[in-house]
Amino acid sequence: MPVITGGRNRAEFRRFYSTYFIPTLPADRGIVEVSRTIGVDSLAFEFVATFTHTTDMAWMLPGVSPTGKRIELAAVGVVQFEGDKIASEQIYWDQASVLVQIGLLQRDRLPVVGAEAARKVLDPSLPSNELIKQANT
Repeated sequence: MPVITGGRNRAEFRRFYSTYFIPTLPADRGIVEVSRTIGVDSLAFEFVATFTHTTDMAWMLPGVSPTGKRIELAAVGVVQFEGDKIASEQIYWDQASVLVQIGLLQRDRLPVVGAEAARKVLDPSLPSNELIKQANT
């Protein structure tokens, strides 16, 4: 969703997954599920994805050549069902944290973080409010 990629019907989904998504997933990708919530006709899951930006990933970074940079990304996926079929899937992530990690966005004076966001999701004992503290110094 951050870069508005995907599809709206069976043909568009098939094209998106077969052309843009699955073939471009980095070989070293990993996912750690953090939580899962199941509703009557929906599923929401929070996860942390890790990978090295070694492929052209137009679905996430359109127009950005592979940087070789490691990315740690907290995300949420929401899947809606109609009967036994998937009706929609939406994945949300903080695009600014991705851009920081690959070097396209500098943190200077911006309220953004990089991999720290994903690390905080996996380890709640890590400090909170660091950007607030920095802004007040």
